[in-house]
Amino acid sequence: MMPMVFFDCPTAPNPRRVRMVIAEKGLGIETREVSIAAGEHLVPGFLRINPRATLPVLVTEAGQALTETVAIADYLEALHPEPALMGRGIEERAAVLNWNAVVEGQGGRPVFDAFRNSHPAMQDRAVTGVRDYPQIAALAERAQDQVADFHAMIEDRLQQSPFIATDHFTLADITCFVILEFARVIRSPIPAGNRATLSWQRHIRQRPSAAV
Repeated sequence: MMPMVFFDCPTAPNPRRVRMVIAEKGLGIETREVSIAAGEHLVPGFLRINPRATLPVLVTEAGQALTETVAIADYLEALHPEPALMGRGIEERAAVLNWNAVVEGQGGRPVFDAFRNSHPAMQDRAVTGVRDYPQIAALAERAQDQVADFHAMIEDRLQQSPFIATDHFTLADITCFVILEFARVIRSPIPAGNRATLSWQRHIRQRPSAAV
C-alpha cells in the first residue's frame, strides 16, 4: 500500500470540488499542485498518471488513479461516510447522483464551453486533453444563453428546496456552488433577482470548505 495522493490545480473548478469534499470530511491527504497554466498537466510525468491530461486525480492507496470528480467523491465517501455527501440511503444517493449530473450537464458544460471558447488563456485549448483545438466563437455565444437557462433552473429548484438534491448539503451543492462561482470568469454571475440562489450561495460561503 502507498499513501493516497491528490493532484490538484488551484485555479480549476473541478479540483476545487474535490478540495471541498476533502475539507468537509476533515481529511488530510497528500496534495501535489499541477499548474494547467504552465502546461504541467501535459508533461510526460503527469501523463503517466493520467494520459487524458485532466485534473483532478486521486491516486488511491492501492495505486489506482481516479480521474473523475464523482468517482473520487464516492471513493472518499466509502472510506469516510460522515458527513454524508453522497446521500443517506438509496433514495437520497439516487437524488444526489441525479442532480449532480443535471448540474454538470446543464451548468458545468456551458460554463466551461463559454470559458474555453472565449478566454484568451484558452487559445487553441478549447477542449480538454492532449490535443489542441481552436476556439469557436459561436459555441461561446450559445453557451452563454444556456448558462442563463441554468440560472433560471437553479433558482426554480432552490425556491422549492433548501439544497440542490436533498434537505441537507451534498455533493450536488458543491458542484453547483463551484460552477456558479466559476461563472464569474465568463461574466455570468447569479442574477440579482434570483433571491433563493443568492441566499443559498451566502449560506454555503459560510462553510469552511468554501474557502479552499
